[in-house]
Amino acid sequence: MAWDDEFGQKRPGVLVVHEWWGHNEFARNQAERLASAGYTAFALDMYGSGKQADHPDTAQKFMQEATRDMSQVKARFMKAMDILKNHESVDASQIAAQGYCFGGAVVLNMARMGVDLDGVVSFHGALGSPLTAEPGSVKARIQVYTGGADKLVPSDQVAGLVKEMQDAEVDLTLVSFPGVLHSFTNPGADKIAEKFGMPVGYDEEAASRSWDGTMRFYKAIFTQ
Repeated sequence: MAWDDEFGQKRPGVLVVHEWWGHNEFARNQAERLASAGYTAFALDMYGSGKQADHPDTAQKFMQEATRDMSQVKARFMKAMDILKNHESVDASQIAAQGYCFGGAVVLNMARMGVDLDGVVSFHGALGSPLTAEPGSVKARIQVYTGGADKLVPSDQVAGLVKEMQDAEVDLTLVSFPGVLHSFTNPGADKIAEKFGMPVGYDEEAASRSWDGTMRFYKAIFTQ
């Protein structure tokens, strides 16, 4: 949980969902950045017990275990949301969620399931899902940032999400960065690519533009 006492008054809360590596320093850093911007952020642990992966095979295993039961995913998310809403610094009527990679898929699925969120932001998250948004079911406005060269989130997933959200009459903004790979917000992505031969990579411009866009998004949805 990260917040800045200097802001004084109650403020919107933002849930932060980690990449498939687990609840690590990167996720916590995102919460700290949100706190500096005037929000209270809760970087939750979808795996439980602080489990972190140091190899893609382990990350895949953790992710599969965590998502085997979608009702369990929702239960953990809702518990975290309840903790955030009840924090002394938070205006419980103003809550959003943002996620990265695996976390991006989680927050999109929470929107699909009708969780009462003002906004959802996915950074290089998987866009396909066994769930389908239905007209009138999605309460959140949605922003998606994806890499145009992301082999883990190919263009058919992008097109599928656009059609799904248009059919469900969801307020969706999607930004695709040309030539940008998966995990573009994470400065550690290049080392991961080198170590494991994964098609991931940090992109400073895409990271900056997606963060700035998210800040504008929150300002818009929380002042309405």
